[in-house]
Amino acid sequence: MRVQSRHIVVAILLSSATGGAAWGQQGATQTAGDPGGALAARVQQVMDRPEFRHAFFGIALYSLGEGRMVWAHNPDKLFAAASTTKLLTEGTALQLLGADYRFHTRVYRTGRLNGSTVEGDLVLVGSGDPNLSGRIQPGDKLAFENVDHSYDASPETHAVAGDPLAVIRELATQVAAKGIRRVTGRVWIDASLFAEGERELGTGVVISPIMVNDNLVDLTIGSGPQAGAPTTVQVTPTTPYVKFVNKSMTGAPGTQPNIRWSSDVTDPDGTHTVTISGTFPSDKQPILFSYAVPEPSRFAEVVFADALRAQGVAVNLATAAAQREYHGTPAAYTAENVVAEHVSPPMSEEVKVTLKVSQNLHASATPFIVKSVLARGDSAKTGFDLEHDFLQRAGLDLGGAQQTDGAGGDARFSPNFMVHYLEYMSKQPNFQVFLDAMPVMGKDGTLWNVQPSSPAAGHVFAKTGTLGGYDALNRKMLLSAKGLAGYLVTPSGKRYAIAAYVNNVSLDPADVTRIAGQALGEIATIAYQTLP
Repeated sequence: MRVQSRHIVVAILLSSATGGAAWGQQGATQTAGDPGGALAARVQQVMDRPEFRHAFFGIALYSLGEGRMVWAHNPDKLFAAASTTKLLTEGTALQLLGADYRFHTRVYRTGRLNGSTVEGDLVLVGSGDPNLSGRIQPGDKLAFENVDHSYDASPETHAVAGDPLAVIRELATQVAAKGIRRVTGRVWIDASLFAEGERELGTGVVISPIMVNDNLVDLTIGSGPQAGAPTTVQVTPTTPYVKFVNKSMTGAPGTQPNIRWSSDVTDPDGTHTVTISGTFPSDKQPILFSYAVPEPSRFAEVVFADALRAQGVAVNLATAAAQREYHGTPAAYTAENVVAEHVSPPMSEEVKVTLKVSQNLHASATPFIVKSVLARGDSAKTGFDLEHDFLQRAGLDLGGAQQTDGAGGDARFSPNFMVHYLEYMSKQPNFQVFLDAMPVMGKDGTLWNVQPSSPAAGHVFAKTGTLGGYDALNRKMLLSAKGLAGYLVTPSGKRYAIAAYVNNVSLDPADVTRIAGQALGEIATIAYQTLP
């Protein structure tokens, strides 16, 4: 997690047990005693720590076996929820679209195929697939790293191994395999499924129905041979869409990395020239930084045309201005005009990526995707209307919920609402998919470094969230929200839903996980040890 100075802070998740662990796996025998009193006393000690003097907590622990609240603190108050919101967003998609839903990203020709020549255009139609990237693995699986490349500028950040343009190259290869060698028209991206341009509230990445490499270009930046030398920069993927001019320098040992994009010039053809400035210390290993592409449809168009040329297909790009105004040619979107198609892994895998790594772009796009699939022709209905109707049918009290984006930049939930939502999901046919998608405390996802030595590690399956901003008065961060919501299984095999929030903690950004994240992990551990 990185505190962003120019955007609302990101969201982080939590989860437990190794991926695919059986729900209900039992651990050691629990000590007898007074679990209610012991739990309350121990949790109070956490809440009474000096660093939380001005903060407030909301906690709910709900027995799934008995169908009742077993302990709570401020259960009905609304708390800023940050990325625990993704539980609602992704659970809605899972229930309404189904675990087996797949995205179909197709390329169409708009004119006849005359020998090896398309007498017309090639159109890649954005389907909303969030994983046109290197995540795709054999066996219909998606890879992830515990700290996703969208949360850049941290030594713990990694991009998944593989080619970030693998899907784009696959589509270009299919076009060439059709015998196509020339296109008389232009290459277009149809991004009309939903509006492109809004930025998600965590990392500021542009939301679009076409998402190539999460709409990011990754730069691994390291030190030069000595202080004062230029830094080293490795760009992935390399593409004509963006050219980087490196003016960053190697800094003194013991300093902190200070890399920034000091200018971003849009060239007449829609490509970009970006200047890298700042310093990178001479004694640190290279770190991944990410450049968020301003126009994902133009980015996709440039890399697709480039991939086609690499396959021997002669193509031309439309002007950048024309691409911005392009709304597709639906009359040409027929089965006989398909020249390439990519079918995604199932929705179950996409939900796992989004929850495990707290992928803000994916979660922010999900309400748009759900709406485009289920109510595209209904201009009065939004993805949040569909979520509202789903939650209402579930019998939940929506007075305990507020949500305006998919990732959690603007959302509030009561602990009571959250555990009842989790109870509802635990009774659904897709529950095991939902559970397997969550980070596992002390093991993986955004919970990989929370309570790793705790007896509860591997037994808490939960999503966390982190939201905050810079406090100029105190030169600190105000952590407006830290949350943990999910499930735990006690040593005796009893199952509980947990929702724990702390709002308004003033601390240094480096202490978010050490102080607030570990505190919520401790509360989960206390519940694991003391609940029957």
